[in-house]
Amino acid sequence: MKVSFDLDDTIFVSPDNFKVEKELPFPLNKIFKERLRLGTISLFKYIREQNIELWIYTTSFRSEGYIRSLFRCYGLKIDDIVNGNRHALEVQGNRLQAMPSKYPGRYRIDLHIDDDISVEQNGKIYGFKVFRIGKHDDEWNIKIIKEIETLIRRTN
Repeated sequence: MKVSFDLDDTIFVSPDNFKVEKELPFPLNKIFKERLRLGTISLFKYIREQNIELWIYTTSFRSEGYIRSLFRCYGLKIDDIVNGNRHALEVQGNRLQAMPSKYPGRYRIDLHIDDDISVEQNGKIYGFKVFRIGKHDDEWNIKIIKEIETLIRRTN
């Protein structure tokens, strides 16, 4: 099974508007300024313990190396990353018709987590599963665990 997460406003959030994980120590906090939504670390560790592949699927153009390094600083391993560059190359490619901003089905991702309603709508149109999280939902990680457990039961 593969689960992917959007970054901006899903995992990377503003401490002014969200509860966040503890900031990285100096000097790492000067290199990696993004803050993780509270609950990210325990959720990602749970996913790894279930032997589920953990992906990042973002429209941002942050490099794969930067994203991997940031999560590594929190002790988290990411299996694969689709950023804006990779999506443009592998999903949009030379197609004249615009593809959706994210297309997890292309990578056989079983569940994509995002905050964007348009990604959720595209999931219904293009046939990929999206779990949309709310802006200020302190139980977001618990809801995702329940969704993952439901998917596991369905596949067994």
